[in-house]
Amino acid sequence: MPDAHDLLTTAEVADLLRIKERKVYDLVAGGLIPYVRVTGKLLFPRALLDAWIARNSVRGGEACAPRPNVLVGSHDPLLDWALREAGTGLAAFCDGSLDGLHRLAQGEAVAAGLHLPGEGEDGPNVEQVQAALAGRPIVLLEWARRSQGLIVPAGNPKGIGGLADLEGLRFVPRQPGAGARLLFERLCRDRGVDPEALPQEPPARSEAEVALAVAEGRAEAGFGLAAPARQFRLGFVPLAEERFDLLVWRPAYFEPPLQRLFAFCRTAPFLERARSLAGYDVGGLGTVRFNAP
Repeated sequence: MPDAHDLLTTAEVADLLRIKERKVYDLVAGGLIPYVRVTGKLLFPRALLDAWIARNSVRGGEACAPRPNVLVGSHDPLLDWALREAGTGLAAFCDGSLDGLHRLAQGEAVAAGLHLPGEGEDGPNVEQVQAALAGRPIVLLEWARRSQGLIVPAGNPKGIGGLADLEGLRFVPRQPGAGARLLFERLCRDRGVDPEALPQEPPARSEAEVALAVAEGRAEAGFGLAAPARQFRLGFVPLAEERFDLLVWRPAYFEPPLQRLFAFCRTAPFLERARSLAGYDVGGLGTVRFNAP
């Protein structure tokens, strides 16, 4: 047990970090700072705190370096809407999960939307995040659980019930590096289907583009979310539930743009919007799925 002089109070930590006390409580609530609880009181071991500060000051002060207010990675209809409605001021450049992971690592954004299939017990996204951003001050937060499947014409005239029924049909894929494409290819492998054998249209770069290709008759099926299928009044064949996460540059989490976003996510309009979209479950929104040590 550390000596009492080696344990800092919340007020002392706030003074040390030059932030308000409520920000210290936010760090604790998010599991982002080392602390102990003694008889209900928060205390902060100085040695652990010094190590935490050092970790968050890696690469020549990288953690404190300003980053553009941009969200990259995978496109999500609910997230896209919330960014505008919350007045975050964040620009969005969505070109797939792997692209977003790379751009965040290069310092081009404050957050990235990810839905990368997970192979291990850590679940989706975590293994790829650890590999790409080892030792960097990032936190992975759950955004939503989403229903992924086959988007088909209204009434499903071809009677598509699964991946095996796609043989011979015009299919619209997603671009390389998109989480949806990686999930689709994984599901195909699990079911013994060769995705390269499908007659494919040019890749779509967003969920809406997949649905539009089917709605306009340019494709007879595509892989995507239930929400755009409903929006375009198309059919949908569910195949998997996935977790969509936000990978956040930890210092940026406490800045106004992301604080506005997460505050808005607790409001009635946001919850109503999530309910109105097909295939969304936001019950775990904000849950920390990985916190870089």
